[in-house]
Amino acid sequence: MASSTGNGGEGEAEAEAPLLPLAGRKAAAAASSYYRRCLSHAGDELRSFRSCLRWMLLDQSEPARAAASWALFLLLGALVPAAAHLALVGAAAATPGGHRRAYDAAVQLSLSGAGAIAYLCLSAFVRRYGLRRFLFLDKLRRESERVRLGYTAQLSRSFRLLACFVLPGFAAEVAIKLWWYWSALAAAASWRPPFAPAAGSTVTRIILAVACVLELASWLYRMAIFFLVCVLFRLICYLQILRMQDFAAVFEEGAEAAAVLKEHLRIRRQLQIISHRFRAFIVSCLVLVTVSQFVTLLLTTRPHAKVDVFITGDLLLCSIGLMTGLLVCLRSAAKITHKTQAITSHAATWHACATIKSFDADTEDPYPTAAGVHTTTALSSSGDDSDEDEGRDDDDLDDRKLLPSHVSTISFQKRQSLVTYLENNKAGITVFGFVVDRTWLHALFMIEFSLVMWLLGKTVGI
Repeated sequence: MASSTGNGGEGEAEAEAPLLPLAGRKAAAAASSYYRRCLSHAGDELRSFRSCLRWMLLDQSEPARAAASWALFLLLGALVPAAAHLALVGAAAATPGGHRRAYDAAVQLSLSGAGAIAYLCLSAFVRRYGLRRFLFLDKLRRESERVRLGYTAQLSRSFRLLACFVLPGFAAEVAIKLWWYWSALAAAASWRPPFAPAAGSTVTRIILAVACVLELASWLYRMAIFFLVCVLFRLICYLQILRMQDFAAVFEEGAEAAAVLKEHLRIRRQLQIISHRFRAFIVSCLVLVTVSQFVTLLLTTRPHAKVDVFITGDLLLCSIGLMTGLLVCLRSAAKITHKTQAITSHAATWHACATIKSFDADTEDPYPTAAGVHTTTALSSSGDDSDEDEGRDDDDLDDRKLLPSHVSTISFQKRQSLVTYLENNKAGITVFGFVVDRTWLHALFMIEFSLVMWLLGKTVGI
């Protein structure tokens, strides 16, 4: 029924196309293209992803959904954290030494920053490319059956992985928030929340319950969006790993150098696309996590700082969540980079084995020419040995010697040029020209470690 409706709509649009101006036809074509690439059907492997985007109000395929998506983001990503922090500041001013969270500003800014980065990147990806093109599902028809099945299985596991990242932290956050609000409710006789008529009243309890639910929803929304983009990046890198494993098997099958080069150029092109799409997200997360961790270290090592599991619990969960998401992205990028660069060693091994094999074949059969040449050799060998020796002396440039050597030389040069190309064109995930590999990660770790030691030297005198 849906398909017939869609076909009828397209037929009416085509019938009315000559009557529309050029700008109107372009807008209608763009809207139709966006609708087709976002359309879900019974056999769509992205139905779960689309359902998740709709439940999180991240689906911006229509203006109404886009407005609802931005409204929810502003509510849970900005307004609720800001209102909660201002309420805590007011409560701390009303009851000095009472229910305060000394690290709430750092926690809210870090979570809101991570949620904003992830939301803006994900919205741009889905709006510009569509979910199918963004996840490279439109390219799977050119891949082998093993790659398609492996990627589809990993796609179905992505939400379980997302739940494994988010739900343990959310459970700990629920425990911390329930303890804090229960303590606030027990002390309600001396503290009145804003807009409550009297301390300890029913309205006070309702306000505290609503504030607790909103804070938990805000924490879950921001952390889920952040981890969703990290899991999607890991999923896309996993597709490239499957392709590299399938590509490495080509060397065992004795493929031609031209076919290997063509496939490597295609993989290199997709890695460049992935790097271009995610470089802003990776750099922004790296800067945000670095600043957040340094602020956390500075706050917890200052004199007379109170460090307790219930006081610093939010800060600990925020730091663990942001660090985990960043490490997932960096590990996935480094893994696909080294898988790609390992192709060079496979190609060198393939080149060496092919060269040795061809040399051994030439040694065993020095004249592996065509059948006619073998026949001529057999016939000529039936004659006198002295005549054969005289013929060899007179004709030093025998075609039977040149042909296999010429063919072997051409194959050797092709393989050697391929190995040279792979050695000088190392593909992988790049961030503004810097290849994300173990060397880059080691340099990043040393920079971060130096900054940590400098900060500790300024605070605790190490």
